[in-house]
Amino acid sequence: MLPADLRSAEAQTLGSLQAVLQGNDGGRWSIEWRFEGLRLLAPVLRLLTQLSQQGVPVLLLFSDAGGAALARRDAPDLADRIVDFRQLEQRPTTDGVLLAMAPTAADYEIFERLCGRHRGSVVMVNGRLEDAAVGIGSVARERRRGFVSTWTSAYALIPLDGGALRQAAPGPWELYRSDTDGYRLVATFEQKPDGEAIAATLSGAAGAGVASTLRAVDALIEGLRN
Repeated sequence: MLPADLRSAEAQTLGSLQAVLQGNDGGRWSIEWRFEGLRLLAPVLRLLTQLSQQGVPVLLLFSDAGGAALARRDAPDLADRIVDFRQLEQRPTTDGVLLAMAPTAADYEIFERLCGRHRGSVVMVNGRLEDAAVGIGSVARERRRGFVSTWTSAYALIPLDGGALRQAAPGPWELYRSDTDGYRLVATFEQKPDGEAIAATLSGAAGAGVASTLRAVDALIEGLRN
C-alpha cells in the first residue's frame, strides 16, 4: 500500500529494514525515497534514532565532513554515531549497520573500499553509484557487474508520471496508476521494472485524464514532503 505521507513512508521503511537486517548480517541494502523536494537529512536522522532506540549498533555515514557536521548539529545526542568517509577509514574494521547518506558515483571507489572492510550490513539511502557520464562503456559495465550488483532493495518509493512505484522487502515491486480517486495497484514485479515496462503497463491500463493524473501525483508528492 502506498503511504499517505512521509512519516508513513518512514514507518514502512523501518519495518522493511527490520525484516532484512534480522539474522542477515553482512548484507547490502538500498532505500530509495526519490520524490522531488525531499530534504533528506531529517528523515534519515529519524531513521537513525529509531534504529538506535531498538538497540541496533548503527553509524550514519556521510561522504563529506560538512554533511556529517551538520547532522551532528541537528542531532547532538547521536553525534558519536555520525561519521564521514575519512573518519571511518581511519577506524579499525567496523561491524553493526552502516547507514550511508546518498553516496554518488564520485564516491564510488572509497565507498566500495569501506563497504568491503565493514563486517556488518550496509544500508544506502538514495545512492547514485552509476555515473551517466560514464555511459555504456567498459567502466560502466564493470561497475554494474561488480559493486553495483551487490545491492538489494529494502524499500523504494518512486513517484512517476502517471503513477508510482513502491517496494517493501520482502515483498515484490508494486506499480500504481494515478486515477481521479487516488492510486490503484495495477501490476507487481519480482525485479525492479525498467522505464519501458512501466510505460507499457501504465498505457495498457485504463487511465485517468492528464489533468486528474497530475493532480494525483502532486497530492502524493506534497504529502511526502510534509
